[in-house]
Amino acid sequence: MRVLVPIDDSDPAREALEHAITTFPDAEITVLHVINPSLVMRHGEMAYDYERLMGLEEEEAETLFETAREIADDHDASVTTEIVIGRPSRGIVEFASENDVDQIVLGSHGRSGVSRVLLGSVAERVVRRAPVPVTVVR
Repeated sequence: MRVLVPIDDSDPAREALEHAITTFPDAEITVLHVINPSLVMRHGEMAYDYERLMGLEEEEAETLFETAREIADDHDASVTTEIVIGRPSRGIVEFASENDVDQIVLGSHGRSGVSRVLLGSVAERVVRRAPVPVTVVR
């Protein structure tokens, strides 16, 4: 069984990973981080800094992956990690479709503040569009 766990830096994402590891202990678990290029242009940076900003996003993803590996280690499990670039809901659904994923487990919402609302809508879109069962963890 292959389980996909999309993550960001939120508590629900970490809880989703723990849920996936404990609920599907024999599964191949892939931790996915989607870098949204439209959000990379934050902090008033100019377009010519795009490559540098993408590099920073990839570094942040590696930090998330280190945390995911620590969570897996705490449960004597292992995970593989992947980064995709695109709109989060589309990236998650496409990854699941293209990689024979059997189950998606994701947090009910992401970071706090404005992006919490946006990422909550990501969970909703994934539930509606995913080709496989989706578990939403609160």
